[in-house]
Amino acid sequence: MSNNISRRSFVKRSTAATAGVGLLSSNLLSSCAKIGDKKRPNILFIFPDQYRKQSLGFLNCDPVLTPNIDKLASEGVHFTNAVSNHPLCSPFRGMLFTGKYPLSNGVQSNCHSGRTEYGNFLKSDEVCLSDVLKDAGYATGYLGKWHLDGPTPTKPGEPKIWDSYCPPGPHRHGFEFWYSYGTHNRHNHPYYWVNDAKENERTDVNEWSPEHEANVMIDYLENKDGEFRDENKPFFMCWGINPPHTPFTEVPARYKKRFEGMTNEDLLNRPNVQTHFSEFNKESGFGDSGVEKKLDQAKDYFACVEGVDDQVGRVLDVLDKQGLKDDTIVIFCSDHGEMLGSHGLMHKNVWYNESYEIPFIVSWPKNIQPGEDNLLLSVPDIMPTLLAYLGLEDKIPEGVEGQDYSAVFNGEDFKRPDAALYFFDKPEEENEKRRGVKTHEYTYVIAYDRKNQKHVFLYDDINDPYQMTNIAGQKPDVEKELHMKLEKLLHETKDYFISYI
Repeated sequence: MSNNISRRSFVKRSTAATAGVGLLSSNLLSSCAKIGDKKRPNILFIFPDQYRKQSLGFLNCDPVLTPNIDKLASEGVHFTNAVSNHPLCSPFRGMLFTGKYPLSNGVQSNCHSGRTEYGNFLKSDEVCLSDVLKDAGYATGYLGKWHLDGPTPTKPGEPKIWDSYCPPGPHRHGFEFWYSYGTHNRHNHPYYWVNDAKENERTDVNEWSPEHEANVMIDYLENKDGEFRDENKPFFMCWGINPPHTPFTEVPARYKKRFEGMTNEDLLNRPNVQTHFSEFNKESGFGDSGVEKKLDQAKDYFACVEGVDDQVGRVLDVLDKQGLKDDTIVIFCSDHGEMLGSHGLMHKNVWYNESYEIPFIVSWPKNIQPGEDNLLLSVPDIMPTLLAYLGLEDKIPEGVEGQDYSAVFNGEDFKRPDAALYFFDKPEEENEKRRGVKTHEYTYVIAYDRKNQKHVFLYDDINDPYQMTNIAGQKPDVEKELHMKLEKLLHETKDYFISYI
């Protein structure tokens, strides 16, 4: 059965949750020391799904207004070259929490019942970021989309199951406060499992999910009568917002209003936008089709972006009013971008910047000075970097493949990565697979299509920022160097793809 009741009354009768610097900014980051044994800060980690970097208002790319995220960036560090190594929902989350790449943590593609038999889900014995922080004395909480469990496989011929109930216990990886679901894309009518609710005790809601979740987050921050968390502990709170993920059309009319009457020509200002899915992409399987039918939803995507900004702003205002701002690191990022017609593609999975690059902002105004940094930040780096910055470097789990770049916040010199990995794989598919690297200057990809034919892509991201011309074969010295960088990353991650390059 489902329950249509208020979030506060349900939570009350559930278990209470008490149990060196970049080239772009050489003089901007603070020289504060690692936190070490000092009182550790709260962490508020916000990551809307499918929110592309180009929809950060302050970048003046997409025609969106995002005053709250802009303010957060003005008070923090904007990492201009953060990437989603496997730009897809579940793999991002797997890399974020384990500090490992997909072949190591097993989350190679999106979790659904058709992939559970391949072990495509977050295992209970992984030591995750949340496990470490809980053991270090944090009150931990998760709000919103989880999408890391393996639904029970269906019988042959039956539709795949995407959503999955995550029971209390080891599969929640140390998260105590729980107001979450697997994945359902019901933005206007979401449902959640709250704390110790059983599978048949979900809470159904008739409210836009980012707005409802902002209300829950506000309750969590205000923490009246201590019903949400132990105030003697710092908190680590993750908020996985689903919009602007599809369906873009499920967004309140008040956010759509500003875009009424605007055409695609008004909205889609990137010169690489194409209104038809190319025959090459159709044959190869590179990217999501349907651009001809879906591109008219661009205004709804941007409405979702502005709505998410509005709800994030509400939460940040309460964080400030509660006197928590000075004691809280706020991180804003996304699991991947959205193509929105660029290169004739919709959605994600591909190596192009609209899909592969992500927003990444870290704000702690009294401790980290604002600025920009061009660190090639990969998703597995987030876990060890954050733990080391908190003085928990000795708690970084064995087997973590990401690197500790906490020196970026400490004014220290450190060795910066010269390439970031691009990864695409499906555990059930032998043919479709691709790997690549991104540097500050180039994007290089080796891709196998549905017929197991090899294709090579090379883009000069400085002189061709919209990646409109594949120059593979035209710069052999550059291609050789990038090939070596890719080979090195594949060796380091013990990737079977080394035999395909």
